[in-house]
Amino acid sequence: MSKLSGVNHLDAIRALEKAGFRIVRQGKHIVMSNGERLLTIPRHNPVKAFTMGGIVKDAGLSIEQFKALL
Repeated sequence: MSKLSGVNHLDAIRALEKAGFRIVRQGKHIVMSNGERLLTIPRHNPVKAFTMGGIVKDAGLSIEQFKALL
């Protein structure tokens, strides 16, 4: 498994939209859903690698799949 570095939250949102997720709510965090999964993305840059890795895992993607969407 390859490493994931910190990612700009706007880039992460664009990548997750390509994977079929849509923004449900916005505030201090952005909540996205694809109909069955809910993801919460913090609004700070960069989103730390550990946090981003958890979000990618919750989305049902591998790190490689997520990097391809960036």
